[in-house]
Amino acid sequence: MYLIHPLPEALPPEDLALLLKAEPATIGHFQTTGFMRGDIRAHQPDVRIAGTAVTVRMPGNDGGILHHAMGCVRPGDVLVIDRAGEAVTAAFGGAMAYAAKEAGVAGIIVDGLVTDLGELRQHGMPVWSRGPSPITTRLLGIEGEFCGTIHCGGIAVQPGAAVLADENGVLVLDRRAVRAAAQQAIDFQTQEQTTLARLRAGEKFADIVGSRALIERAIAAGQGAHA
Repeated sequence: MYLIHPLPEALPPEDLALLLKAEPATIGHFQTTGFMRGDIRAHQPDVRIAGTAVTVRMPGNDGGILHHAMGCVRPGDVLVIDRAGEAVTAAFGGAMAYAAKEAGVAGIIVDGLVTDLGELRQHGMPVWSRGPSPITTRLLGIEGEFCGTIHCGGIAVQPGAAVLADENGVLVLDRRAVRAAAQQAIDFQTQEQTTLARLRAGEKFADIVGSRALIERAIAAGQGAHA
């Protein structure tokens, strides 16, 4: 059976523009939730996307629901695909990636396999997946769900959530948390440039970030406890 829900409201362009300036790994300094497992990997280097999550649950080898999704997505959307544990069949390949590019999709993230890696890179469509497979889906008309809550990379993904992804990993944020998380990361990235300048000037990293003093205090406290 197919379940078709309405498209979520797209995130404001200004929120996505701000989020795009942040790195997932920088936000990872401040939170541990919302990150997909590390086996969901980018197939292109030096890539970063930010967009509105449009979700697809695509079990088995029926590709029909993804065809439907491709007819609904808007520029700036990120397709997030739950393969419901399917680990043999590629969810899509080069032609679907090209269709996504023409539709203005920001990227595609799939907890499963893909095919035509060379074509994906050639078309310039950012894709994250668990790896490749030469076996492809069929148009069977059996089942799937569009824009429901799914699971991808070990986390729940709501349609309309914010997605930030680069070659280090994928982060899903509640749309209400976007601006605060992005600004905190951008501020940290700016401060990091000062750290790099101090390193170039000859200072030691442990002194700049305070870890040397922290360790010395811990050692002193431990010695005091044994006295």
